[in-house]
Amino acid sequence: MIQIFMTEEGTIHQKDEIQPGAWIALTNPTATEILEISETYKIDPDHLRAPLDEEERSRIEVEEGYSLILVDIPSIEERSGKDWYITIPLGIITAEQCIITVCLEETPILTAFMDGRVKEFYTYMKTRFILQILYKNASQYLQYLRVIDKKSDIVERKLHQSQKNQELIELLELEKSLVYFTTSLRSNEVVFEKLLKIEKIKKYPEDTELLEDVIIENKQAIEMANIYSGILSGTMDAFASVISNNLNIVMKFLATITIVMSIPTMVASFYGMNVNSAGMPFANSIYGFWIVLGVAGLFSLAVALIFSKKDLF
Repeated sequence: MIQIFMTEEGTIHQKDEIQPGAWIALTNPTATEILEISETYKIDPDHLRAPLDEEERSRIEVEEGYSLILVDIPSIEERSGKDWYITIPLGIITAEQCIITVCLEETPILTAFMDGRVKEFYTYMKTRFILQILYKNASQYLQYLRVIDKKSDIVERKLHQSQKNQELIELLELEKSLVYFTTSLRSNEVVFEKLLKIEKIKKYPEDTELLEDVIIENKQAIEMANIYSGILSGTMDAFASVISNNLNIVMKFLATITIVMSIPTMVASFYGMNVNSAGMPFANSIYGFWIVLGVAGLFSLAVALIFSKKDLF
């Protein structure tokens, strides 16, 4: 899908035709759309296709007539009826007459610009626009990290009540999201450091300050991701130990009960042997059954008391 936007009189407007100073937003473009943009602005089609590969790494490439900035942005993926967090590439291409963004799917980072919710945003100020996108991206990471932290708290409270595999799997998915975020944020940090060395950025002091703000936000997101990842990893280890300990307690209790209950079984087995009844104690007594049952019960009670003192129940 191709969308064209242009800033006119301080507000963003969507256009039907491409104009100088416009912003061309490509969302999961078709091969025909990629070829059309490639031929119009003399851009290598591989550079337009690069952001459509989920495994593409963050980088900067400067070609004759245009530059490509590729960064990872956070995204939400629905699996089994629940939202999980991943990262996908976003390509920003600066041509002589326009700026082009390429992404696999619609993202809140770009829709904020499309809806006019970003202040002092002008499509023809390409350097400022790029930095504003990068700043919005870092802010989006921070927002999703706070959501992940809240989700982990909810799952942790569930684990206190019912220690099931489902809750541990949810914690594992959240930890995977944090790993994706940390890896992508570090890759983006390398891109930002390279941007800081480009002379075009240094020509405009206010843009340099904005880039420094982007780097600070990105570093803060990295720190938050590392902290949350450490907390989540420790929580999973703790609950895994608790679940294992609970299982050991149950097995210990069942083993103790089995030993106590085996004593009457042993006594009954001795009296069930096919031998002469004259040699069996209490065989000729009318109260023999109750006497044997009482003796077996006393032995079981004694063993139970011994186990109880050793805290085996």
